[in-house]
Amino acid sequence: MELELLAGYVVGYLVQKFGRVFRRADEEVDLAIDAGMDRLHEVVAERLGDEPALARLEEETGEGRQSPRTRQRVRLALEEAADGDPEFAAELEWLIDDLRSGGAQAGDHGLAAGGDVRIEASHGGVAAGVIHGSVSTGNPPQPGPSDA
Repeated sequence: MELELLAGYVVGYLVQKFGRVFRRADEEVDLAIDAGMDRLHEVVAERLGDEPALARLEEETGEGRQSPRTRQRVRLALEEAADGDPEFAAELEWLIDDLRSGGAQAGDHGLAAGGDVRIEASHGGVAAGVIHGSVSTGNPPQPGPSDA
């Protein structure tokens, strides 16, 4: 992901995180998002240290405003840090991807969903999120005389 775009996403999520601190929701999805934004904030705060623009963004957001100049200063600080540290950039990208997916992840041959999933079957059909192997909707074939 391009550094400018990545930094823009990070700033956007930081603004959401700072705003949500004052109005934490109790729903599980919100808790997962909050946890992801908390982790993003930890990583950014650890890397940027005492960056005045980050502190100012948190202060402004807490007051219900964010100046475009402050957002730009944080974005530029993130771009510079990520440009000089590919591991930091990769971690930011992973965290942003995780937040954008709603925290849903699946391994090989898995199924992940960031929201409700409804799977139905009718009239002898088969319904599943993931199937590994053969599926039959009828009785298994009986061995005939040549199969014995």
